[in-house]
Amino acid sequence: MNKFATILAGGGGTRFWPLSRQETPKQLLNISGNDIMLNDTIERFKGIIPQENTVIVTNRSQAVLLESIMHSSVSKHNILIEPVARNTAASILFAALSIEKSHGDSLMVVLPSDHHITDEEQFRLTLDEACTVAMESDKIVTIGIKPTFASTGYGYIAFDKEPIASRPVAVYEVAEFVEKPNFQKAQGYLSSGNYLWNSGIFIWKTSVIIDNFKRYLPRLYKTMLPISVYLGTEQEEEIINQIYPTLQNISIDYGILERSDEVVVLSGQFGWNDIGSWDALGAIFPPDQSGNIIKANHMGIDTRNSIIYGNGRLITTIGVDGFIIADTDDALLICPKDDAQAVKEIVELLKEKGMTEYI
Repeated sequence: MNKFATILAGGGGTRFWPLSRQETPKQLLNISGNDIMLNDTIERFKGIIPQENTVIVTNRSQAVLLESIMHSSVSKHNILIEPVARNTAASILFAALSIEKSHGDSLMVVLPSDHHITDEEQFRLTLDEACTVAMESDKIVTIGIKPTFASTGYGYIAFDKEPIASRPVAVYEVAEFVEKPNFQKAQGYLSSGNYLWNSGIFIWKTSVIIDNFKRYLPRLYKTMLPISVYLGTEQEEEIINQIYPTLQNISIDYGILERSDEVVVLSGQFGWNDIGSWDALGAIFPPDQSGNIIKANHMGIDTRNSIIYGNGRLITTIGVDGFIIADTDDALLICPKDDAQAVKEIVELLKEKGMTEYI
């Protein structure tokens, strides 16, 4: 069975504003110092999935830049462009229908484009095992991450404590998906031992996920089906532009995963972090002796536990403790680290005020 990776790369990365913008989101930026996050993602599954079997789902405003800087192994024909954002369910169905039309029933691995992983060897071992489970069954397979702290920024997966298979990596039946909890609930999940962070990595046969769309999201499936008919024809773009704005706006988690009783999870431990907001930079860069992460021309006095990012202009701080300071050519962000998740609210406010040149 052919294996394909589908990378979801259309997000705006609003919690990483002002560095991440709609046309240059964080997945297209070199944050780690190695390569852009999208290319890091493609390199990560090398040896498990042929890199030329990479399908990227993005949006129109990002497509030109993405094509110019993406991994050389990926064909431009494998870029699926959404004219408007309609959440992850639509993106995944778009990719599944495209893969199945061109190659028949295939294994499909869905990956976000903005994760950081330190132990790539263990990641490949876990992903390879997840692929085997998906190929040998008609299950929806996901990879959960063993929590290391009581995070309120991640969704969780509750699982049955007795594994259904041990293999190199334990496989469990999923009991439920849980949305981002408050701190007290997160502490309970951590201490219980049978909750994992939801990584957003999914593995299934295209036939399995399409059948699940037919069952749980029939309106979305029926509305999108004409796109599959016109893929590869001269009318493809016209039909996509007509249909996409009418699609149901729903995540794959809400639409299918939370409803299905055929979901299993593998417990992953490979140094995973969702680089979703500024306070996650500590997963990439170790803090200095004062607890600071500084990627800027900076001079400070009595500055601790802060994240300071700049574009060359001198940033000076005095008596700053626990803050994020991010300076770009046209915008400056200053906020407490504890409010890092709220940065996206600034982007929403800019939209409301019509200040789209800053988004």
